[in-house]
Amino acid sequence: MASTEFESAVAAVKGLTEDPGNDVKLKLYALYKQVTEGDVSGKRPGFTDFVGRAKYDAWADLKGTSAADAEAQYIAIVQDLTAP
Repeated sequence: MASTEFESAVAAVKGLTEDPGNDVKLKLYALYKQVTEGDVSGKRPGFTDFVGRAKYDAWADLKGTSAADAEAQYIAIVQDLTAP
C-alpha cells in the first residue's frame, strides 16, 4: 500500500511547471507502475507502438524491485524535481 508521502509526490508531479524531460517521465512512470501494480505483465507492445514499447521496457527493467524500494526512488526523484 502506497504511503502518504508517495501520494503527495504523485500529486506534486501533476503540478510541475517545467517539463522534466522524457527520460525522467519514463522513469517516474515505471516506478509508479512498480509501486501500484508490481512486476510488469502482459505482452510487449509491437514495434510500431514506440511509446507503449518504451513504457513497457522501462517498467520491465524494474522487475523484482520491491514496492517499497520503487516508492523510495520515486519520492527521491520528485524531491529533486521540486527542490528550490
